[in-house]
Amino acid sequence: MSPLEAEALEFVRALIRIDSVNTGEASTIGDGETRAALFVQARLEEVGYETTLVEPVPGRASVIARLAGSDPDAGALVAHAHLDVVPVEVENWTHPPFGAEIHDGILYGRGAVDMKDFAGMLLATARAFRREGIVPRRDLVFAFFADEEAGGVWGARWLVRNRPELFAGATEAISEVGGFSIPLPGDRRAYLVATAEKGVTSATLTARGHAAHGSRPTADNAVVRLARAVVAIGEHRFPMVRTATLDRFLDVYARAGGDVHDLGFTASLIDAGMHHTVSPTVLDAGGKTNVIPSTASARLDIRMLPGNDETLRAEIEALVGPDVEVSWARAVPAIEAPVDAPIIGVLQDAITAEDPDGTVVPYLLPASTDNKHLAELGIRGYGFVPLRVPADFDVFGQFHAADEGVPVEALLFGARVTARILREA
Repeated sequence: MSPLEAEALEFVRALIRIDSVNTGEASTIGDGETRAALFVQARLEEVGYETTLVEPVPGRASVIARLAGSDPDAGALVAHAHLDVVPVEVENWTHPPFGAEIHDGILYGRGAVDMKDFAGMLLATARAFRREGIVPRRDLVFAFFADEEAGGVWGARWLVRNRPELFAGATEAISEVGGFSIPLPGDRRAYLVATAEKGVTSATLTARGHAAHGSRPTADNAVVRLARAVVAIGEHRFPMVRTATLDRFLDVYARAGGDVHDLGFTASLIDAGMHHTVSPTVLDAGGKTNVIPSTASARLDIRMLPGNDETLRAEIEALVGPDVEVSWARAVPAIEAPVDAPIIGVLQDAITAEDPDGTVVPYLLPASTDNKHLAELGIRGYGFVPLRVPADFDVFGQFHAADEGVPVEALLFGARVTARILREA
């Protein structure tokens, strides 16, 4: 095991052992994210980096460092990971969620793939470059963010809006969610790269009627009206939209020998990137069984494909009908980076060096990452955390799951590929 690989594994395990759970509630902010940021800062400064640690609110710290490249005219690349993790239900775990234990070649722990794995790889790569005197082609901005799991309010978003100079000259970024392998025929692998992300918003449905005693049913029962609207939303399948990213996925995946009709456990991920999705998630009506309430409401989680926001709004309003009001939250727009940018070739070359038959395939991520916040500065984001895993290992299925884990060999592979990417990009 090389020093780069050894440090990557060491740092991933050390970061997992720091409980940096982010509940999304201000009242429960602990100091885990700051402790993780201080851990990263200390190891960067140990090899000579100048770092900037920013803590907008106690417990939510991010740390940034820059390494100068050989080409001053090349736009800087932001390589970033978030240090917070989602909560755990300990009773559902077989292994301690913050133990970073290794069993049968799998490293278990909250953050193993989301995303302390990449944080450890980036930290090890940053140190290796300084230690070995490696000068990358372009400036590298190493960013370790807080608060991603709660929307980046005190992490990437705060830094973009209050400390944009930290990203001066940056044109592209690399982070989650992608890079993991999915099977191709003949024991070959495709490595997904997220070149686009859905936009996200929410809406509240409100139905109104007359309040009445439960023993006397009314024709305008707000709960019934709301229920009809929720069912209409839940049963509706929005049509497929051909985006540039989807077209490139279909083309590259087919040329690599893949069958888009047999994607296995990847099918739900790819399918969600082909359609708008709307999920009813919160219901609120009444307080007593014997009272028909005058109002009932539901909240919807809405994920939009690039460039179709207004059409989607009209479609949702038509589905719920005129008797239900729709109020809209602020939308975070979708992002879409070029699918034919030179950085895609860099990713492919780095994969080929380690997996000669591997193919990098663009796809559209149906969720959100901190790349959305960096997009406010004109920085084009790509999701690529390289992991070569067995054909039956569903990396995306590990996100936010109990017994989250990653094969150790995949981490070592990722460290090697990440170093190649950052050196050559």
